[in-house]
Amino acid sequence: MNRFRYFISTLAMWGVAVSSLSASDPIKTEYDLVVVEATPGGIATAVRAAREGLSVLLLNRTQHLGGILANGLGVWDTQYEGKRSPIYDEVRRSIMEHYRTTYGEKSPQYQAAQPGKSGHTNGRFEARVAERILTELVHREPNITVLKGFVPVKLEREGRLLTKLHLAAWGQPDTPLEIQAASYADCSYEGDLLPLAGVEYRVGRESRDEYQEPHAGRIYMQASKTPPDEATAQMAEKHDRLNLRQFPGFQIIVKPESTGEGDSNVQAFNYRTTLTSDPANRLPVEKPADYDPEFLKTLEFGSIVSPLPNQKIGWNRPQLIGPHQAYVEGDWKTRRQVMDQHWNATMGLLYFLQNDPSVTPERRKFFGAYGLAKDEFVDNGHRPHEFYVREARRLRGRYVITQHDFMLKLGADRAPAHADSIAFAEWYMDTHACTPGKVGTSLDEGKMMLHHETFPAQVPYRALLPSEVDNLIVPVCVSSTHVAWGAIRLEPIWMQIGESAGYACALAKQTETTLAGVETIHLVRKLAESRSMISFFNDVDVSRAQDGGTAALIFAGRGFFPGYDAKLGAPATEALAKVWLTEALVPIPEDAVAEQMKQRVQEAEMMESPPLTREAWERIGGPSSMPTPTNPQTALDVLSRGDLLDELLARMRW
Repeated sequence: MNRFRYFISTLAMWGVAVSSLSASDPIKTEYDLVVVEATPGGIATAVRAAREGLSVLLLNRTQHLGGILANGLGVWDTQYEGKRSPIYDEVRRSIMEHYRTTYGEKSPQYQAAQPGKSGHTNGRFEARVAERILTELVHREPNITVLKGFVPVKLEREGRLLTKLHLAAWGQPDTPLEIQAASYADCSYEGDLLPLAGVEYRVGRESRDEYQEPHAGRIYMQASKTPPDEATAQMAEKHDRLNLRQFPGFQIIVKPESTGEGDSNVQAFNYRTTLTSDPANRLPVEKPADYDPEFLKTLEFGSIVSPLPNQKIGWNRPQLIGPHQAYVEGDWKTRRQVMDQHWNATMGLLYFLQNDPSVTPERRKFFGAYGLAKDEFVDNGHRPHEFYVREARRLRGRYVITQHDFMLKLGADRAPAHADSIAFAEWYMDTHACTPGKVGTSLDEGKMMLHHETFPAQVPYRALLPSEVDNLIVPVCVSSTHVAWGAIRLEPIWMQIGESAGYACALAKQTETTLAGVETIHLVRKLAESRSMISFFNDVDVSRAQDGGTAALIFAGRGFFPGYDAKLGAPATEALAKVWLTEALVPIPEDAVAEQMKQRVQEAEMMESPPLTREAWERIGGPSSMPTPTNPQTALDVLSRGDLLDELLARMRW
């Protein structure tokens, strides 16, 4: 028996689960890709890479795959209802199908799983169902090996390449394991590979001055039902025209108390606790030993995802603002203490809401109907295995996504373009409290929800890559500021970014290069052809074939569209054809060039220009890729904008 096989046998005797790695299985210590943590983003990375032929080792600290989706999130946090990317779409469809086939289309379970008309109701599900769907997704891939119960403890590096990852059984640091891979993906919520790799990262908030972000640093926000000024009202009108789920309300910066100073604080965490009112599935809530009603009455309690299927709700509180800070860079002993503190507060608050005479009778009655669900987290005392780490380390990579990437420049109708866009992010900039305290009737310090100020952004590939090494990719803790992070930190977005990362890993192997050496042009095209919506449009549906649809996704990063409407079926003009043609053959334009292109396109669209016929196109752009017409009249047919984009894509030399 070789050393590694003996090690696995020993772990089995200790009761440490190793999933598909067992004493009787073939053992490998080298892989094409190692993915750290089976979060939804990590699973999307691993599955896509495996489907593209890579050998993948998927690590997970706990015995349960799926991250927060499998630990009580209960809802898809997305403002976009359409198809997004293949694996995300597959998982969402599988969850819906589970409720339809298990209970029937007219069942209350299936109805509860459907997207609601408004609010945070865009498809709901139970944690146990999400875990099952995600686990089955992984186990269907023969190229994925799952290793549970391990955490990274050391990374070896030679020059710009990571060469070896050292692991240890969680809670048993004297059980080392070494793995080698061509590429590494940090898909943890904590960014735990970043310090081990020796790459730059950030914890906390940038100052307002660092990137000139209006909402950066220390900030207090005041809620308002109406726009505070005419500029905000006009921006809201533009936002309301987007094909997105809309949320009401505005927020105003409280001055001078909002100093904009940077610090090391991150936004609050909490458990996403699953509760049920089903008497047959409900556990009674007992009074905690350290019950402190005076403390508990200070905690916020009113954020609930409802209904979940099978008479359940998702409780998104309480938050302990302050104690959570120790979690980010703490060891796992410290992190467990922080988690325990939050869980004790959660159970204490639930008992308080059910029993304390200071709570109104209506509220006591509501919470009194609920208890922990017997069928959730059955091997962990019905407590989720993970809690909601909203923000930890953030990579400081080759591009830093800022608040400006989600904002409209003066006079613009679309957020900034990036030719290396590999995903889009449409959630509003949403940050929970960072420190305790308010100013008058303001929200907690640091809390903000910029519903109307946030516009769909493009996520550049550069934001996934550290500057110091070439074979590490970071699909979850991407390179962004604290403010921008609030619009990125959602599972649908991470799943799309993760799948794009999986494609990048495959492309790196196919072209015998590193992740940093991948030709972004080829990656972007592969993603668009794979029906991943790497740039947002109101009127492009990646789930169906559409003239110019693939090309629109590619060219959006090059500034071909000054707004969010592609208008692929509208007639193209000669003026537009001339402008688009000048940039179509440029491999990867700089961001500034893409922004200039949007202005030029906008000017061309406003010109009085003849419609673009086939004959005119051949005069402007040379021989057409379309079949030669046999009818002379066909040469006078007008090309649509989609036709023109397909023409441009067909003649691209890369």
